[in-house]
Amino acid sequence: MFLHAYTAVVSRAAVRMDALKARSERGATAVEYGLLAALIAAVIVTTVLALGGKINTAFSKINANLT
Repeated sequence: MFLHAYTAVVSRAAVRMDALKARSERGATAVEYGLLAALIAAVIVTTVLALGGKINTAFSKINANLT
């Protein structure tokens, strides 16, 4: 009788631990995706700021040569 009760309690505890672990991993995954999106946005902004002036100059030269 005691062994059956103990097994039931341990089984329920294992199920709860699995559920908590899955929930914890989902939260970590959401944070990782958020950081990845922020990194991609930072790379895009940096690229636009770095190349924006050069591209503008190139188009200005092309426009001047066409007119």
